Amino acid sequence: MKAVYATDLSAASEAAIENQTCLECLDRVGVDTFHLVTVVPSNVHSGMPGMDFEQQRKRGLDRYRTVMEAAGFDVETHVVRGTPHRRINGIAGAVHADMTIVGSRGQSPLENRVIGSTARNLARTTVVPLLVNRVERETEEPDVIHEHLFERVLYATDFSENAERAFDAFSYLRHATEEATLVHVRSPKDAVDEEPDPTEQLEALETTLERWDIDTRIDVRSGDPADEILAAEAAANPSTVLLGSRGRSRLRRLLLGSVSEAVIARAAGNVFLVPPPRNA
Repeated sequence: MKAVYATDLSAASEAAIENQTCLECLDRVGVDTFHLVTVVPSNVHSGMPGMDFEQQRKRGLDRYRTVMEAAGFDVETHVVRGTPHRRINGIAGAVHADMTIVGSRGQSPLENRVIGSTARNLARTTVVPLLVNRVERETEEPDVIHEHLFERVLYATDFSENAERAFDAFSYLRHATEEATLVHVRSPKDAVDEEPDPTEQLEALETTLERWDIDTRIDVRSGDPADEILAAEAAANPSTVLLGSRGRSRLRRLLLGSVSEAVIARAAGNVFLVPPPRNA
């Protein structure tokens, strides 16, 4: 598997990239090649006094390359110019990446400012699964919040086609997953009498995971989907929340539904977001 790892060379980004346990988890799920990407903003140019951003970033990427190659990965580096999320998505498409990874500071008192603009824009536009790797806030030497990225997974589903696609990610995540919580939230808008029993549907998924020796529990809730998924995260303390980036909405222009956007912005831990197929 190929992974695009986006970095701004900040302390938070370095903490995620150089964490050996995180690298081991990515190796276990099948990642063998990294494309390290950093983007120099279009409004910054080398002619600015004292500014040699491209060379500085190349040296930073070379340092990360050494760490990753020592861990057994093949690594390519990319220093590019432009709008960060567009260039990162472009490289992911060009190299046929299987996932994109971006480090992000953890929770902030301002919920709508929890993740940076690049992470948020990637979440809205990514064409490959996106891992938002949470890093501690408000410390000069931050560390990742969960080293074992996929050890405990909370999977949130509305039983839509793209939620099923997100569940399919267990086909490779299972090599690093020991526990899973399967969550479905009954919205007040659901026509309960017409809906299949969510417990039965979750139990079918539970059977699949238990065949892979993943200790699984189910959690059916009622209320606002985003709030209840976040409450389930607080109760289960997973290392990663897994969900699709589009649920039942048929508005194709909304690549990230309101539930997914709220979860990725407000979750305490990592989020693994699976988008629709590229031609959807």
